[in-house]
Amino acid sequence: MAYNFFRKKTLEQLQTESESSSLKRSLGVFDLTMMGIGAIIGTGIFVLTGEAAAGTEHALGAGPALTVSFVITGLACLFAALCYAEFASMIPISGSAYSYSYHSFGELIAWIIGWDLVLEYAVGNVAVAIGWSGYFKNLLDGLGWHLPGWMSASTGTEMVLLPNGAWSALTPAIESKYADIITTFPHTTALINLPAFVITLLITALLYIGIKESARVNATLVIVKLVLVGLFLWYGIPHFDPGTNWEPFAPNGWKGIMTGAALVFFAYVGFDAVSTTSEEAKNPQRDLPRAMIIALVVCTILYIVVAAVLTGMVPLNILANEKPVADALIAVGEDQVALLIAIGVTLTMPTVLLVMQLGQIRILYAMSKDGLVGSKLHKVSRKFSTPSYATLLVGLFVAILAGTIDIGVAAELTNIGTLFAFIIVAIGIWILRVKSPEAPRKFKTPYFKVVCSLCVIVCLGLMVALPLVTWIRFFLWMFLGVLIYLAYGYKKSRLNN
Repeated sequence: MAYNFFRKKTLEQLQTESESSSLKRSLGVFDLTMMGIGAIIGTGIFVLTGEAAAGTEHALGAGPALTVSFVITGLACLFAALCYAEFASMIPISGSAYSYSYHSFGELIAWIIGWDLVLEYAVGNVAVAIGWSGYFKNLLDGLGWHLPGWMSASTGTEMVLLPNGAWSALTPAIESKYADIITTFPHTTALINLPAFVITLLITALLYIGIKESARVNATLVIVKLVLVGLFLWYGIPHFDPGTNWEPFAPNGWKGIMTGAALVFFAYVGFDAVSTTSEEAKNPQRDLPRAMIIALVVCTILYIVVAAVLTGMVPLNILANEKPVADALIAVGEDQVALLIAIGVTLTMPTVLLVMQLGQIRILYAMSKDGLVGSKLHKVSRKFSTPSYATLLVGLFVAILAGTIDIGVAAELTNIGTLFAFIIVAIGIWILRVKSPEAPRKFKTPYFKVVCSLCVIVCLGLMVALPLVTWIRFFLWMFLGVLIYLAYGYKKSRLNN
């Protein structure tokens, strides 16, 4: 029985599955690259930079040294992307690290990775939806339309009614600004984050309609998003004052830098999501490696520049919220630009949600085809050629979580899941280079021993930097996954039957 836990799929089996796929191959290298950029540029720049720099309830902030955090994270992701690219050129099938592990390590490890990726994408989607909600609320406030406090934040968040009529979460920045009169403001407790709930359902509807339509919408919004980044830099650089705001540069030392890197790692999940679209790419073995690497390099450069300007514009306490870019611009008197960026982010950030939700659906689709989860999850709509049941299930699940939990918890859980997947993929490449050197590869990871080793070392370092509570939640999720595999997946597996 123990041997059956590690039964593997051969390359021939995987190739046959790819050729017989019922999904429509309609994505070119441009579509795939834009999907990668669309997923990577968004929450990391417009949401998580603030908390990663200023810190959270459970984690130290990096301060202005967040720029160093992005360099470390970018290197870790580059090493991982090179490994992913080799796998994508060998195994052109949906499932990403799950499918790669099925061939490299066997079924049990593949299940663990698949279960881990379900956590990664689901909770990542939640963090994106919550971040989008903050910008949407900021946009409405700027237009004079104020959502009630009970429906505009995560469950349990204490909300206060400010003098301008807008409800705001009670944060240290708000308490400091209104220290003398804060107790006289009306208070309420949020029951649901309605904007986050609604945007998730809208993205679900788009993904249900079709992958090509989703890719077109994504590409258009990504171009707008890149213009927004340029707009922030144009108006932010004149207010850049490192002499004042970069002192101290690393207030929490190396520990703060590594914790910041671990927090913002969430932003880079996008290139992993691209690899889940193998069965919908026109030429996956050629286009997927190109798209992942191009998207990662472009986005890493932008992240470093934006983090440097943002932390050099204003004190850290202004950034400790889910809309740091808009608040930083308001703090330096660029209210109109902040409103314009809030409008743009509100329109474009859903591209992150779209690509990450797409990734989770394709992971469940691949696991369902293998018999490890419910059989309906790999059923494809005849009209739209998309996994209909999986799309609806994921959309509803993410929408409910997005309407209730906190963004800090969501981002940390996503990070540990992603880092774990990257480590497994890097080890898998090393194993296959040794055991199957003759296997056809259209892309080879250069200096694979060095790259794979560095990927494992850096990712382990970032995992260690995450808070203890994140590790506890992660192990509980993994334990639950193993129980489900033993009770259901092991017996229902196609390889078992």
